[in-house]
Amino acid sequence: MDVLQSIDRSKLPRHIAIIMDGNGRWAKERGEDRLYGHHEGVISVREVVNACAELGIGYLTLYTFSTENWNRPVAEVNALMELLVNTIRKEVEELKKNNIRLHVIGDIASLPESCQRELQEAKDITAANTGLNLILALSYSSRMELIEAARQMAKDAAAGSLKPEDINDDVFHKYLNTADFPDPELMIRTSGEYRISNYLLYQLAYAELYFTPVHWPDFRKQQLYEALLNYQQRERRFGKTSEQIQTNSPEHV
Repeated sequence: MDVLQSIDRSKLPRHIAIIMDGNGRWAKERGEDRLYGHHEGVISVREVVNACAELGIGYLTLYTFSTENWNRPVAEVNALMELLVNTIRKEVEELKKNNIRLHVIGDIASLPESCQRELQEAKDITAANTGLNLILALSYSSRMELIEAARQMAKDAAAGSLKPEDINDDVFHKYLNTADFPDPELMIRTSGEYRISNYLLYQLAYAELYFTPVHWPDFRKQQLYEALLNYQQRERRFGKTSEQIQTNSPEHV
């Protein structure tokens, strides 16, 4: 079956979030070191990003490096940072050509200065692009994001610029790292783990969760299409009944 031909282009998620897991295990199964898996994972990133752009997906967020990842062996962390810099440097012109705009969320100040420079330059180069918004979650922690949002709201309330009674979902969203983006409708995690690991905890409240045993280096266009087809076979009710959904407009189907 041609999975791509089975996908309904009118019912694609506007925003996909992915936890790219399994690089190290993929490499170990092949008798290689973990960095080999990370290098191969970059190829999957390229394929998935291009596939999303081709399909017309509006937003793609990739969990690239969590705050917990700083606890990995120093040599691996340093190698990952070097890989990040080199990848951005190599891919930025391709992003520009394909009308993809780069964004970054997380504690960017904790990254090496070389990473910060390359990221800022890539953001500047792609700032005018109007296609896919590619969002890298780097040194990202959803719990810290929520704590920082609460801290900033408390400061604004103390300063008199925010009334506690005015705080609602829309207001709270403006204090998040993802204030400029819609919430994900589909979250994909590779490598057989069934958890969301401190990733977009608030934003994933109504997302469809898709878990696959495929390690990230083996997750390519075909696997993305399969995830999208699975997503389209689900009924998104948002607390309503199936009968209500069937009689309402198609935007919540």
